[in-house]
Amino acid sequence: MEEDRWLEKLRSGEPGALEGLLARYGPMMGYIVRGILADPQEAEDCLAQVRAKLWERAADYDPERAGEATWITALCRNTAYDRLRALERRRDREGELSPDLPDPAPGPEEEVLRRERTRALRQALAGLKTRDRDLFYRKYYYLQSTDRIAAELGTTPRAVEGRLYRIRKKLQAQLGGEDL
Repeated sequence: MEEDRWLEKLRSGEPGALEGLLARYGPMMGYIVRGILADPQEAEDCLAQVRAKLWERAADYDPERAGEATWITALCRNTAYDRLRALERRRDREGELSPDLPDPAPGPEEEVLRRERTRALRQALAGLKTRDRDLFYRKYYYLQSTDRIAAELGTTPRAVEGRLYRIRKKLQAQLGGEDL
């Protein structure tokens, strides 16, 4: 699969680059932002802000560090969470309660459970071989595509998927969960 280079085209000032980028990644951007911001108007305002940031920050994109989809995902997610926090601060200042906005602060029980799950996952990951742990982080933390990982490791995407499956099953057995 040929990798799109829309951010590089945008950075070089190629005509139609922003339109091409939005045609390719627009649905993904909307999916990410709407998953964080429940209010449709806030989501649309956030997407406009993301489009402006894409234009302004295209020069910051480094293809050696992440793929386009990963970089755009992080930009969308961070912008949406920043907007959600700003809405929360505004709501707190105004003293009103809005049922549309999720409570970003977990309760004490949720925080204890989150810490325990995080500790257990870190211990399970520490028990993996370095090679498997690196593969797990590349796929699920850095959100790299299976094709890219396979190309860089000199193997097939099917082999990478098989290793990821075995890693997930091993973690599932250690953590006592049904699905990961």
